[in-house]
Amino acid sequence: MIRQIAPQFFTSDIPATLAYYRDKLGFDCLGTWLDPPVYAIVARDQHRIHFRSAEPPAANPDKYADALYAEFATRGVEFTRGLANTPWHSREFVVKDCDGRLLAFGANPE
Repeated sequence: MIRQIAPQFFTSDIPATLAYYRDKLGFDCLGTWLDPPVYAIVARDQHRIHFRSAEPPAANPDKYADALYAEFATRGVEFTRGLANTPWHSREFVVKDCDGRLLAFGANPE
């Protein structure tokens, strides 16, 4: 029986992440590893979140909004908003998952 999970989030700046979770969200830092830190754990109300240092993700030109929209269309995904440019300067679409949740996908047009 699973009694607990330990989510692990990747971050490019562990000290800044720890400051945010401590100062804004009220978590306590249980520990960091190495200096500068490459791993940390925070907790609140007996629940923990682990953070791991990672480089920012590289752009994947094969998965921008148009390509992703086309891929999803071939898989029969239900769209609630079609692919379009937005007034906030991104190219987006929205899908409905199997439980009715709406997921927005988008990219900044080049």
